[in-house]
Amino acid sequence: MIFLWIVLALFFSGASLSSETIYPFPPSPTDCVEAHRVCSADPRCEALYRGLELCAADAAVSPLGERAAAECLERQDALLAKHPSLLACKCQRGFRKEEQCLRIYWRVRLLPGEDELEISPYDNTLMDTRMASLVAASSFMQLDGENQCLKAAQDCGLYEKCGSLRSEYVLACTKRVPSNNRCSQHKCHRALRRFLERVPEEYSFGVLFCPCTNNLCGERRRKTIVPSCSYQETDVPQPNCLRQQDSCRQDDLCRSRLADFLQNCQPSPLTASGCLRDSAGLCLRAYAGLIGTIMTPNYISNSSVDVSLSCNCDSSGNQWQDCLRLQRMFTHNTCLRNSITWMGSPGSLPADITPPPAPRPSPLVQEDELLSNNHLPEHNDIVEETEEEEDITQTDEEADEDDQFDVIPQYSERATISNLGSSVAGGAAPFTTGPPKPILLLLLLLSACLSWG
Repeated sequence: MIFLWIVLALFFSGASLSSETIYPFPPSPTDCVEAHRVCSADPRCEALYRGLELCAADAAVSPLGERAAAECLERQDALLAKHPSLLACKCQRGFRKEEQCLRIYWRVRLLPGEDELEISPYDNTLMDTRMASLVAASSFMQLDGENQCLKAAQDCGLYEKCGSLRSEYVLACTKRVPSNNRCSQHKCHRALRRFLERVPEEYSFGVLFCPCTNNLCGERRRKTIVPSCSYQETDVPQPNCLRQQDSCRQDDLCRSRLADFLQNCQPSPLTASGCLRDSAGLCLRAYAGLIGTIMTPNYISNSSVDVSLSCNCDSSGNQWQDCLRLQRMFTHNTCLRNSITWMGSPGSLPADITPPPAPRPSPLVQEDELLSNNHLPEHNDIVEETEEEEDITQTDEEADEDDQFDVIPQYSERATISNLGSSVAGGAAPFTTGPPKPILLLLLLLSACLSWG
C-alpha cells in the first residue's frame, strides 16, 4: 500500500507540472459582468453599486453639484475598496454582453478624468495583434489592373453572412424616412456596427481597407459605409469636433470605442509601425470600431488613404488647440496612415512583423458556430436580439429606385470561411477519444495491487 501511495503522489505531481507547462500565459483581466455578479452576491456591495447608478442617472441630466459629487465619489471609493476587481475588470468587443459590460465599467468610473477617457476598456491580451492576420492571404493578391475593392466586395458576396449583412446596412443607410425625406442615421449606424461585429475581419476589413491605384477603386472604397448617411448627411452643417466628442462621451459604447482608438492609434516615431503600442492591427480594429458611432470617420478623397471626422473646429474658442489635437488624430496620424497603407500592401510591412496566422472570425461568429454545432452555451449567455435589431431585419426588401447603392449580388454558390480560407487556416487537430495512456497505466497498477492484496 505504501508503494501505491508513492506512485499516486508521483502521478499527480507530474500532472500538476504538465498543466503548468500547457498554460504558461497570465490570466486575462476579469470580465466586468463577472465582477459585478460577484459584487451582487454581497448586499453591501450591490447597494453601493445601485447608488452609483443613481448618481450616473443624475449626472446624465445635469452636472452634479459639489455636495452630490462628493457623496457619489465617496460611494465609489467604498465600493472599489470592498471589491477592487470592479476597477481592474475589462470587456470584450463584439460579444453579446458588451454594452452591459461597458455600463458596469463606466459606472465605477463615475467622474473620469481626461486620462481615464483615453484608456481602452477592452481586453486586448488575447487578441492577435499581427497586422497581416486581419485578412486571408488570398484577399489582397496584387493583380495588375484589377479593382481590389470590387474583388473584396465579390468575396464578401460569396460568404452568405457577409453578403446579407452588407445588403442590410446598405438598405438601412439608403432608405428614406417619408416625413423628412432623409435617411435614419441611427438605424444606419446600428446596421454598420452589426456588420462589423458579426462578419469575420477577413471580409469586413477587405471592403474597408482595400488598396486602390485609381479613382474608380478609391470611390468604391470611400462609399463603402454609405457616407451620405453614416458620415455626413446632405444639407446638414458640420458640427464642432469637441461638441461631437462630448456627445459621444455621453454614450457608454461610443466613448469606449473612442478611448480604444485614442489608446491604440497613438502615434510614435520610435516604433517600426509608427504606433506607440507598435501594433498596426490593434489600431485598425480600433478605427473600425468607431464606424457606426457619432464619431464615424471616412476617407476624404478617392485618391488617397487620408481619413477625417465629419466635423470642424469653428467656434472652439480657447479650446481650439484641444479641437485641433482631436482632428489631427485622424488627419495627421502616422500610426493610422501606416496601418491602412500596410493593410492594402502586405509586402511593405516592416521586417519585424512576422507572417500571419489564420484569420480570426468575429466573436459573434464564433458564438453562432457553437450554436450551429449543437454546443449550447450556458443559460446566462443567451441574449435575445433587441427590438431595434429585429427592426432592421424586418425592413422592406426594396428601397426606392433612386436610392439604390451599388451592391455586388451574392453568388449562388454558398461559401464559408472553411472552404475559402482552408489553405491559410489549415486543418484542426483531430479529436481523439478514450482515456490517455497514464490513466490506463494507473488503472492497471491499481488492479495489480488489489490482486496482490
